[in-house]
Amino acid sequence: MAGVGGSKGGTHLSVAVWILSRAALLLCVFKVVVLPGPDVTSDVSVIYQGWYEVLKTGTFPLADVTWQYPPAAALAILSPAVLPFLGYASAFFVLALLSDALVFGLLLYAAGRPGKSRRGLWVWTWGVPLLGPTAYARYDLMVTAVAVAALLAGARHPRTLGALAGFGALLKLWPLLLLTGTPRGRATRRSWTTAAGTAAGLTLLLFAALPGALAFLAFQRDRGTEIESLGALAFHVARHFGWQGDALLHYGSVEFVGAYVPLVSTLALALSLLALGWLVLWRLRAKEFGPSTPCDAAFAAVLLFTTTSRVISPQYLIWLVGAAAACLAFRASRMALPAWLVLAATGMTLLEFPVWFSHVVASDPLGVLLLAVRNGLLVAAALTACRRLWSQTVSGPGRRTARAPISLPAARADTPATAP
Repeated sequence: MAGVGGSKGGTHLSVAVWILSRAALLLCVFKVVVLPGPDVTSDVSVIYQGWYEVLKTGTFPLADVTWQYPPAAALAILSPAVLPFLGYASAFFVLALLSDALVFGLLLYAAGRPGKSRRGLWVWTWGVPLLGPTAYARYDLMVTAVAVAALLAGARHPRTLGALAGFGALLKLWPLLLLTGTPRGRATRRSWTTAAGTAAGLTLLLFAALPGALAFLAFQRDRGTEIESLGALAFHVARHFGWQGDALLHYGSVEFVGAYVPLVSTLALALSLLALGWLVLWRLRAKEFGPSTPCDAAFAAVLLFTTTSRVISPQYLIWLVGAAAACLAFRASRMALPAWLVLAATGMTLLEFPVWFSHVVASDPLGVLLLAVRNGLLVAAALTACRRLWSQTVSGPGRRTARAPISLPAARADTPATAP
């Protein structure tokens, strides 16, 4: 009975913390409380609403290079239409809150099942408010809700994982990484073929319904090195030694422009290819897939591609918080340390954007320090997650087998006691 009481007490506490922290986020996005720095809600009230008006005419925003998203992103941008009694921005924030509540509910339900843990619930409860109002002012939270639902369902329903991953990939590409750790054999065949079918079918549907469904590919290709990325740290430091480049609004984000920027962008792409190669090698070498392996592998994959990206926008941290929460929903997961590193990086992200973003743009000592710490935490989280995933699924099972005592199989009834 004490355990039951403790469980109920923990549930009440997590619900209370969730309600209070989300109330604080709503106060921020509705501008009752205003944080220092740029207005993070302008993406919704200006950019998203502008896309909404274009999409309503029956076409994608082909003339806007900031439209860099897969075709199903149109559904997220159009979603405030389901609440016609609210203004566009208000409806968007309410839908973000509902998406947040959906993830919380899924993790709360999972925490009560065998083999699961409340750790994931707490990662999500604290992780979202650590990012500040940006969490509710981007559609990434909606995408993350799809991803968390896919990961939690995937252990028992590979087709559900595939369908949600395929749909999520058409919202913002990265949920395709959720398929990284599916167990070999039937689970992989079912989830991967379902994902491909879902993505292909929905793409054809949107391509037929709205012209320009694939225009985002060219806009995404032309992006450079965003000032918050790992590679950008080289230019922040180089500014103090005479580098003459500049930080300009380019393709919807503040990017560095000047000598050697294309080289660093190319190196970032090369690092992403190396990350892909490591993930392929891991799948080929992995010997043991436990209950948490699909989530652990997805978390490691998202960390790798986020850290090596030419762009690390603040909202990307929501992806990592969601993947970390899904991992720690499983008791068997060893991703606790990288998950806490992600939470620390999320809190640092709030400081670098929006609170002290002017220091980041200016590359002054405070701005460089904030980015170095935040990106350093992400690198440490990625390396730790990869090492633990490899140890648990590749080298660990082999060592256990090597140490196991040799034993003869039990004799069958139809087997002679001695060999002929």
